Amino acid sequence: MELFSLTGRTALVTGARAGIGREIAVGLARAGADLILHGHHDDLDETERQVKLLGRDVDKLVLELSDPAAIRPALEPLLAGRRVDILVNNAGTIRRGSSGLDDWRQVMAVNLDAVYVLSQTLLEHGATKVISIASLLSFQGGVNVASYAAAKHAVAGLTKALSNEWAPRGVQVNAIAPGYIATDVTRALREDEAREAQIRERIPAGRWGRPQDLQGAAVFLASAASDYVTGHVLVVDGGWLAR
Repeated sequence: MELFSLTGRTALVTGARAGIGREIAVGLARAGADLILHGHHDDLDETERQVKLLGRDVDKLVLELSDPAAIRPALEPLLAGRRVDILVNNAGTIRRGSSGLDDWRQVMAVNLDAVYVLSQTLLEHGATKVISIASLLSFQGGVNVASYAAAKHAVAGLTKALSNEWAPRGVQVNAIAPGYIATDVTRALREDEAREAQIRERIPAGRWGRPQDLQGAAVFLASAASDYVTGHVLVVDGGWLAR
Protein backbone atom coordinates (compact mmCIF):
# COMPACT_ATOMS: atom_id res chain seq x y z
CA MET A 1 0.00 0.00 0.00
CA GLU A 2 3.02 2.31 -0.05
CA LEU A 3 1.89 3.52 -3.47
CA PHE A 4 -1.17 5.10 -1.85
CA SER A 5 0.49 6.25 1.38
CA LEU A 6 0.33 9.94 2.30
CA THR A 7 2.51 9.63 5.38
CA GLY A 8 4.60 12.73 5.92
CA ARG A 9 2.44 14.87 3.66
CA THR A 10 0.10 17.75 4.51
CA ALA A 11 -3.21 18.46 2.79
CA LEU A 12 -5.40 21.56 2.80
CA VAL A 13 -9.08 20.71 2.29
CA THR A 14 -11.50 23.58 1.75
CA GLY A 15 -15.11 23.32 2.85
CA ALA A 16 -14.19 20.62 5.36
CA ARG A 17 -17.02 21.19 7.85
CA ALA A 18 -19.25 18.33 6.65
CA GLY A 19 -20.29 16.21 3.70
CA ILE A 20 -17.81 15.57 0.91
CA GLY A 21 -15.16 17.85 2.39
CA ARG A 22 -15.19 16.10 5.75
CA GLU A 23 -15.05 12.63 4.23
CA ILE A 24 -12.20 13.53 1.90
CA ALA A 25 -10.27 15.01 4.84
CA VAL A 26 -10.84 11.84 6.87
CA GLY A 27 -9.86 9.66 3.91
CA LEU A 28 -6.60 11.55 3.42
CA ALA A 29 -5.89 11.32 7.16
CA ARG A 30 -6.54 7.58 7.08
CA ALA A 31 -3.91 7.33 4.33
CA GLY A 32 -1.42 9.16 6.57
CA ALA A 33 -1.73 12.87 5.76
CA ASP A 34 -1.78 15.70 8.27
CA LEU A 35 -4.59 18.18 7.62
CA ILE A 36 -5.36 21.86 7.40
CA LEU A 37 -9.14 22.13 7.53
CA HIS A 38 -10.79 25.16 5.97
CA GLY A 39 -14.20 26.58 6.74
CA HIS A 40 -15.82 29.97 6.38
CA HIS A 41 -16.90 29.72 10.02
CA ASP A 42 -15.06 28.15 12.93
CA ASP A 43 -17.35 25.11 13.01
CA LEU A 44 -14.85 22.40 12.12
CA ASP A 45 -14.80 20.62 15.48
CA GLU A 46 -16.33 17.32 14.34
CA THR A 47 -14.02 16.98 11.34
CA GLU A 48 -11.07 17.92 13.54
CA ARG A 49 -12.10 15.29 16.09
CA GLN A 50 -12.29 12.54 13.46
CA VAL A 51 -8.90 13.42 11.98
CA LYS A 52 -7.26 13.52 15.41
CA LEU A 53 -8.70 10.09 16.24
CA LEU A 54 -6.60 8.82 13.33
CA GLY A 55 -3.48 10.24 14.97
CA ARG A 56 -2.91 13.08 12.51
CA ASP A 57 -1.95 16.68 13.17
CA VAL A 58 -4.69 19.21 12.44
CA ASP A 59 -4.74 22.96 11.88
CA LYS A 60 -7.73 25.10 10.98
CA LEU A 61 -8.10 27.94 8.49
CA VAL A 62 -11.18 30.14 8.81
CA LEU A 63 -11.52 32.18 5.65
CA GLU A 64 -14.37 33.60 3.57
CA LEU A 65 -13.73 32.51 -0.03
CA SER A 66 -16.24 34.89 -1.61
CA ASP A 67 -13.54 37.60 -1.54
CA PRO A 68 -10.80 36.11 -3.75
CA ALA A 69 -8.53 39.11 -3.18
CA ALA A 70 -8.28 38.21 0.52
CA ILE A 71 -7.21 34.60 -0.04
CA ARG A 72 -3.52 34.97 -0.86
CA PRO A 73 -2.78 37.41 2.03
CA ALA A 74 -4.52 35.02 4.43
CA LEU A 75 -2.57 32.01 3.17
CA GLU A 76 0.90 33.55 3.13
CA PRO A 77 1.48 33.38 6.93
CA LEU A 78 0.20 29.80 6.98
CA LEU A 79 2.53 28.75 4.19
CA ALA A 80 5.59 30.65 5.41
CA GLY A 81 6.62 27.99 7.90
CA ARG A 82 5.47 24.80 6.23
CA ARG A 83 4.97 22.93 3.00
CA VAL A 84 1.46 21.97 1.96
CA ASP A 85 1.72 19.12 -0.52
CA ILE A 86 -1.93 18.56 -1.42
CA LEU A 87 -4.77 20.99 -2.09
CA VAL A 88 -8.39 19.86 -2.31
CA ASN A 89 -10.65 22.62 -3.67
CA ASN A 90 -13.92 21.34 -2.28
CA ALA A 91 -15.71 24.46 -0.98
CA GLY A 92 -18.60 25.60 -3.14
CA THR A 93 -22.00 27.25 -3.22
CA ILE A 94 -25.09 27.01 -5.40
CA ARG A 95 -28.01 29.30 -6.25
CA ARG A 96 -31.12 27.73 -7.76
CA GLY A 97 -33.68 29.50 -9.91
CA SER A 98 -33.50 32.71 -11.89
CA SER A 99 -31.03 34.48 -9.67
CA GLY A 100 -29.66 37.94 -10.32
CA LEU A 101 -26.19 39.18 -11.09
CA ASP A 102 -25.18 39.39 -7.43
CA ASP A 103 -25.91 35.67 -6.96
CA TRP A 104 -24.04 34.91 -10.20
CA ARG A 105 -20.97 36.76 -8.92
CA GLN A 106 -21.14 35.03 -5.54
CA VAL A 107 -21.23 31.57 -7.15
CA MET A 108 -18.38 32.44 -9.51
CA ALA A 109 -16.28 33.94 -6.72
CA VAL A 110 -16.48 30.85 -4.50
CA ASN A 111 -16.67 28.07 -7.11
CA LEU A 112 -14.18 29.40 -9.64
CA ASP A 113 -12.19 32.49 -8.62
CA ALA A 114 -11.25 31.02 -5.24
CA VAL A 115 -10.24 27.73 -6.88
CA TYR A 116 -7.91 29.61 -9.21
CA VAL A 117 -6.32 31.74 -6.47
CA LEU A 118 -5.93 28.83 -4.05
CA SER A 119 -4.44 26.59 -6.74
CA GLN A 120 -1.95 29.18 -7.99
CA THR A 121 -0.90 30.12 -4.46
CA LEU A 122 -0.37 26.54 -3.29
CA LEU A 123 1.41 25.53 -6.50
CA GLU A 124 3.79 28.46 -6.14
CA HIS A 125 4.52 27.28 -2.58
CA GLY A 126 5.43 23.73 -3.58
CA ALA A 127 2.21 21.74 -3.70
CA THR A 128 2.49 18.78 -6.05
CA LYS A 129 -1.14 17.59 -6.08
CA VAL A 130 -4.18 19.77 -6.73
CA ILE A 131 -7.63 18.19 -6.71
CA SER A 132 -10.70 20.29 -7.44
CA ILE A 133 -14.27 19.14 -6.96
CA ALA A 134 -16.08 19.45 -10.27
CA SER A 135 -19.60 18.10 -10.87
CA LEU A 136 -21.84 16.24 -13.29
CA LEU A 137 -22.66 19.82 -14.29
CA SER A 138 -19.13 20.08 -15.64
CA PHE A 139 -20.60 18.00 -18.50
CA GLN A 140 -24.33 18.79 -18.41
CA GLY A 141 -26.41 21.94 -18.18
CA GLY A 142 -28.80 21.09 -15.39
CA VAL A 143 -32.00 23.05 -14.75
CA ASN A 144 -32.24 26.42 -12.96
CA VAL A 145 -28.55 26.34 -11.95
CA ALA A 146 -26.92 28.36 -14.73
CA SER A 147 -24.23 29.98 -12.57
CA TYR A 148 -23.29 26.67 -10.93
CA ALA A 149 -23.12 24.83 -14.26
CA ALA A 150 -21.01 27.60 -15.79
CA ALA A 151 -18.62 27.59 -12.83
CA LYS A 152 -18.25 23.80 -12.81
CA HIS A 153 -17.64 23.70 -16.56
CA ALA A 154 -14.94 26.28 -15.93
CA VAL A 155 -13.41 24.21 -13.11
CA ALA A 156 -12.93 21.35 -15.58
CA GLY A 157 -11.27 23.70 -18.06
CA LEU A 158 -9.10 25.29 -15.39
CA THR A 159 -7.98 21.84 -14.28
CA LYS A 160 -6.78 21.04 -17.79
CA ALA A 161 -5.11 24.41 -18.27
CA LEU A 162 -3.21 24.29 -14.97
CA SER A 163 -2.20 20.69 -15.61
CA ASN A 164 -0.54 21.77 -18.85
CA GLU A 165 1.35 24.55 -17.09
CA TRP A 166 2.57 22.50 -14.13
CA ALA A 167 3.09 18.97 -15.48
CA PRO A 168 6.68 19.74 -16.61
CA ARG A 169 7.50 20.46 -12.96
CA GLY A 170 6.24 17.08 -11.75
CA VAL A 171 2.91 18.43 -10.51
CA GLN A 172 -0.48 16.83 -11.10
CA VAL A 173 -3.69 18.86 -11.32
CA ASN A 174 -6.91 16.84 -11.50
CA ALA A 175 -10.57 17.01 -10.53
CA ILE A 176 -13.28 14.75 -9.18
CA ALA A 177 -16.84 15.04 -10.50
CA PRO A 178 -19.26 13.61 -7.95
CA GLY A 179 -22.64 12.34 -9.04
CA TYR A 180 -25.76 12.70 -6.92
CA ILE A 181 -24.40 12.52 -3.37
CA ALA A 182 -26.50 12.58 -0.19
CA THR A 183 -25.36 15.86 1.39
CA ASP A 184 -26.97 19.01 2.76
CA VAL A 185 -26.76 20.53 -0.74
CA THR A 186 -29.00 17.82 -2.21
CA ARG A 187 -31.40 17.58 0.74
CA ALA A 188 -34.21 19.40 -1.08
CA LEU A 189 -33.96 17.01 -4.02
CA ARG A 190 -34.01 13.97 -1.77
CA GLU A 191 -36.99 15.27 0.18
CA ASP A 192 -38.96 15.69 -3.06
CA GLU A 193 -40.33 12.15 -3.32
CA ALA A 194 -41.01 12.19 -7.05
CA ARG A 195 -37.72 13.87 -8.01
CA GLU A 196 -35.71 11.61 -5.69
CA ALA A 197 -37.18 8.52 -7.35
CA GLN A 198 -36.49 9.89 -10.84
CA ILE A 199 -32.85 10.49 -9.98
CA ARG A 200 -32.28 7.17 -8.19
CA GLU A 201 -33.91 5.16 -10.97
CA ARG A 202 -31.53 6.72 -13.53
CA ILE A 203 -28.41 5.78 -11.54
CA PRO A 204 -27.17 2.33 -12.66
CA ALA A 205 -25.81 1.65 -9.15
CA GLY A 206 -29.36 2.03 -7.87
CA ARG A 207 -28.59 4.41 -5.03
CA TRP A 208 -27.46 7.92 -4.20
CA GLY A 209 -23.78 8.27 -3.50
CA ARG A 210 -22.42 8.72 0.01
CA PRO A 211 -19.78 11.35 0.82
CA GLN A 212 -17.35 8.58 1.78
CA ASP A 213 -17.61 7.24 -1.79
CA LEU A 214 -15.24 10.08 -2.74
CA GLN A 215 -12.47 9.00 -0.35
CA GLY A 216 -10.82 6.45 -2.64
CA ALA A 217 -10.70 8.80 -5.62
CA ALA A 218 -9.20 11.57 -3.48
CA VAL A 219 -6.52 9.33 -1.99
CA PHE A 220 -5.62 8.02 -5.44
CA LEU A 221 -5.25 11.52 -6.91
CA ALA A 222 -3.31 12.74 -3.86
CA SER A 223 -0.85 9.83 -3.84
CA ALA A 224 2.07 8.57 -5.89
CA ALA A 225 -0.33 6.13 -7.52
CA SER A 226 -1.49 8.98 -9.80
CA ASP A 227 1.88 10.50 -10.66
CA TYR A 228 1.23 10.03 -14.41
CA VAL A 229 -2.39 11.23 -14.23
CA THR A 230 -2.97 14.93 -14.83
CA GLY A 231 -5.61 17.13 -16.43
CA HIS A 232 -8.23 14.46 -15.75
CA VAL A 233 -11.78 14.82 -14.39
CA LEU A 234 -12.54 11.57 -12.55
CA VAL A 235 -16.29 10.94 -12.44
CA VAL A 236 -17.65 9.21 -9.33
CA ASP A 237 -21.35 8.92 -10.12
CA GLY A 238 -22.57 5.34 -9.85
CA GLY A 239 -22.76 5.21 -13.65
CA TRP A 240 -24.99 8.27 -14.24
CA LEU A 241 -23.05 9.60 -17.23
CA ALA A 242 -22.79 6.14 -18.78
CA ARG A 243 -26.56 5.73 -18.80
